[in-house]
Amino acid sequence: MCSFRWCGCSGTQALAARIRCGRVTSCEWPGWRQGRVLALLSLLLALLLVFHSVLPNTLGHLGSLLETFLPWLGLAVPGLLVAALLRRSFVGLIALLVPVAAWMSLFGDLLLPGHDPADSAGRITGLQHNVSDVNPDPAGTARTLVETRADLIALEELTPSALPAFAAVMASDYPHHATKGTVGLWSKYPLSDVRLVDIRPEGIGEGWNRGLRATARTAQGDVAVYVAHLPSVRLGPRNGFSSALRDESAVLLGEAIAAERLDKVILLGDLNSTVDDRGLAPVSSQLNAAGSGFAFSWPASLPMARIDQIMARSATVTEVWSLPETGSDHLPIAAHIGL
Repeated sequence: MCSFRWCGCSGTQALAARIRCGRVTSCEWPGWRQGRVLALLSLLLALLLVFHSVLPNTLGHLGSLLETFLPWLGLAVPGLLVAALLRRSFVGLIALLVPVAAWMSLFGDLLLPGHDPADSAGRITGLQHNVSDVNPDPAGTARTLVETRADLIALEELTPSALPAFAAVMASDYPHHATKGTVGLWSKYPLSDVRLVDIRPEGIGEGWNRGLRATARTAQGDVAVYVAHLPSVRLGPRNGFSSALRDESAVLLGEAIAAERLDKVILLGDLNSTVDDRGLAPVSSQLNAAGSGFAFSWPASLPMARIDQIMARSATVTEVWSLPETGSDHLPIAAHIGL
């Protein structure tokens, strides 16, 4: 029989005595009343992950900025976990399950191995690389890309001085190639109907040519292949995340793809945008991206985002991965595409 008198004790002593008597309620356990702020932060994190599209773009394109680095919001979870453990907060620990579930629903599939369509009717490998207009070793970069044995290789920032080096190194393995302005496509398949795709934003002068379209004759039929380099974005204190030119160019690229008569379409390019960024919606709403792999490509020294993309219509991009550094500030990325 418990002889403890409630009026004689308080605080930790009282709680210990009530536990011995079996009369403590769940709300009186240490940690159930602590960590409410941590729980609120966890819920806010989950809301940002799930409803990121609600964040307005009117002020400095904050919505696009958040979406560019959206997967990295998951790094807040370990911090909140440590804080909850230090405070011994059950509420904080339980609340953490909400942002974890939100993050997994958005990006969990990217952690799984990609489905390899090697036994299906057809699979090709595409490679995308912004080679940099200040690349100190274009021939070495070209040799690195050839070693991947990709079927299609799309390049951006091809300068007139570097183009001969790329063409010479890749000629034997890629007998078919086309260039327009500063973008190019090297292919193991015959190319036809090559033409410029005008994605110049308003106010950009003549000579700014960053888009091309070609028909690749594969064993699975004709495929329209697009190569594009959308305008760069800037981040600064005055204008915030400046992406207006990129967004305008994405609209023009989206219109070109929508008007494409061939059913199968592959897009390879430096889009200066992630697939989560609403600025890329005119393009990403029509094409599918990789179902596996993050493949961060920029900046090469510490990759934080995949702004280089390989996407497809009426075909499946099954897996994407990044390749080692070349002489560029971007990493090359490659992907399997099931036709």
